[in-house]
Amino acid sequence: MKQVYLNHILEISKNIFGNQVVVSELQSEAGAAGAVHGSLAAGALTTTFTASQGLLLMIPNMYKIAAEQLPCVFDVSARTVATQSLNIFGDHSDVYACRQTGFAMLAETNPQEVMDLSPVAHLAAIDGKVPFINFFDGFRTSHEIQKIEKWDYEDLKEMCPMDKVEEFRAHALNPNKPAMRGSHENGDVFFQHREACNPVYDALPAVVEKYMGKVNEKLGTDYDLFNYYGAEDAEHIIIAMGSVNDTIEETIDYLAKQGKKVGVVKVRLYRPFCAQALIDAGCDVIAQHCDTPNPQLAAEQAGVFGVGYNSDMSKDAPKAALTSVMWDWSAYYTQAVESVINGTWDGSNYFGGMSDGLVNIAPLADFAAEGTQEAIDEATAKIESGDWDVFDGVIETNDGSTVGTEGEHMSDADITGNMNWYFKNVVVK
Repeated sequence: MKQVYLNHILEISKNIFGNQVVVSELQSEAGAAGAVHGSLAAGALTTTFTASQGLLLMIPNMYKIAAEQLPCVFDVSARTVATQSLNIFGDHSDVYACRQTGFAMLAETNPQEVMDLSPVAHLAAIDGKVPFINFFDGFRTSHEIQKIEKWDYEDLKEMCPMDKVEEFRAHALNPNKPAMRGSHENGDVFFQHREACNPVYDALPAVVEKYMGKVNEKLGTDYDLFNYYGAEDAEHIIIAMGSVNDTIEETIDYLAKQGKKVGVVKVRLYRPFCAQALIDAGCDVIAQHCDTPNPQLAAEQAGVFGVGYNSDMSKDAPKAALTSVMWDWSAYYTQAVESVINGTWDGSNYFGGMSDGLVNIAPLADFAAEGTQEAIDEATAKIESGDWDVFDGVIETNDGSTVGTEGEHMSDADITGNMNWYFKNVVVK
């Protein structure tokens, strides 16, 4: 990507700000990230290119860049992080490792989308004061030879919020206007500052949507935070991002001719993940695997349903939360402390469930379908008594194979260590 970028710089004399672009190559990715941070602090809009382990070396500086609300873009050709061996293809494990840094994440499917949407990352970073990882599949997309339509620089300049650019430059470090940054804070102040950045992230999806709208006006496209493709009454839907989306679309077209009702939700803004945008794309029920009630609040505001996690979230979204999975860790701590006191503690793994009170289900909402409570009560009674377990017997997977043995219960070791399969009704990319 750097070589292509250098070639492009030679083709143009100035960027949209009337400046010659400076390209610097450092010894390592860690040094590059540090240089990016310093350049941003000095008031220069800065970007970098990386992938895989290289991205991971940049993580310490990414925390600082995000916390200081500096607008930059890391263009990442996502690929798997090397484990037992190097792999130039694979997955998004490098990008996923950066989810906690505070960087927003925008995903593209193919070379044309990379050209179309990369400006969205830059413009939203400037306007929203949040740095972006702009990523697409390494090699599968980054090295694809394809003809694309390129941006006109006048169009890019027209979309750029110049007032925000000036605001960013005015905030730069300046020896004539000294300011303190990177101080030490005690816990009470530190966590107030961490919470104070939340409104910026809450507002960011709308900022990204705004610039996607500008791109759509210029190009006649239909980019959104989530784009759906497929049958309006789909019975099976895949949620995916990256180059796989093009293949999925072709598969949907093929299956539609056979009368199959299938579809795909293409994720573009991966972080911050906007539940409301997913609802707008046609989602009926929002489930979650995080403690915050925000997904349930979004469901209630949109008039759809939700299933909470870790606590009863009906108090937060009484018109949306159908029920919640609840965890009561006192069930474990009580027996653990008692075993230490009576000398029977052995440090072995603990597997708890509904029968010992570790896992429970919040009361079902009164607007749930008739007969739902009876079905829950019946299943709960069987689980607590040991008469039935979701992992009993032979289980059909989504690839047509089976796991488990008739009349036997799958061991905890197999459940926690060897579950590399999905239930038959689950659709994955």
